[in-house]
Amino acid sequence: MPNSTSARLNLFLLVLLLSLSLVSLGIGPAPLGLGEVLGGLLGTGAEEERLIVQQIRLPRVVLAWLLGASLGASGAALQGLLRNPLAEPGLLGISASAGLGAVLTLYFGLSAVNLWTLPAASMLFALLATLALYGLTRAGSSNLTLILAGVALSALAGALTSLALNLAPNPTDAQDIVLWLLGSISDRSFDDVRLCLPFVLAGIALLLGARQALEVLALGEAEASTLGVDLVRLRVLVIAGTALSVGACVAVTGTIGFVGLVVPHLLRRFVQYRPGRLLLPSALGGAALVLGADIALRLIDTSRELMLGVVTALVGAPFFLALVLRSRKDML
Repeated sequence: MPNSTSARLNLFLLVLLLSLSLVSLGIGPAPLGLGEVLGGLLGTGAEEERLIVQQIRLPRVVLAWLLGASLGASGAALQGLLRNPLAEPGLLGISASAGLGAVLTLYFGLSAVNLWTLPAASMLFALLATLALYGLTRAGSSNLTLILAGVALSALAGALTSLALNLAPNPTDAQDIVLWLLGSISDRSFDDVRLCLPFVLAGIALLLGARQALEVLALGEAEASTLGVDLVRLRVLVIAGTALSVGACVAVTGTIGFVGLVVPHLLRRFVQYRPGRLLLPSALGGAALVLGADIALRLIDTSRELMLGVVTALVGAPFFLALVLRSRKDML
């Protein structure tokens, strides 16, 4: 019965994601109906429709899939590994650290030397942040310790990023870095998709490979080790998977927060609080949430399109506050 429930949940999320994708492909300065979207997507429509759908709007949708799946799956995996419900790449400073790596690459002009320098730097800094967090919280630390460690990493990454902005050679460079740090998937092309796609797929594959071990780890490290779980391998899978997927996405989209916190909490009850079964639904749900937020910001009538990172923060910050208050009530 639990397996069938998980299967139905995954099917529902997949249908939701595909539906949102069709809606997203139809939204823009030149609105398209469902038939026109399908015609442009399949190549049977007018040349103008094919150009709008395939070259302008489809990369945005694919990036929303990759970004949301990375943040959702990594958030669920980190929560399972650390056995802490408040673990999330953005909240713990992993995304900010990946952003710092990208900013330093842009600041020193290293991205002009080689195209792959940007994602490599983002993934390296995300890896270092994840390793630091795990080292600080592995000894059964409390939620408060995890939050403080994440705040410290975020503050350090933010301070160094601000320093780079302060020392930017000209105002144009500083403005470009600021807009990039706010997070967005607009004005992206398939070149950006190709830049992050292999790393995201590899990272998510590593995270999904940790499913069975995360199920057993929920019993405790000692029990999991007794039952044959290789804890070192599990840590490598989760840490490397998070660094690859989140770091590669941040290199292309900028920092997007709270997705990895909100989605696992919304879906956890539907998988009977099983950390291993939560990974795939969190990936699908994360993609749906990012795509839904991107649709919402395009529908809001403003003189200038809102940035995706701003919208997810406006949704995620109150959610995080509610979780903290609930945790405090449970402790009393």
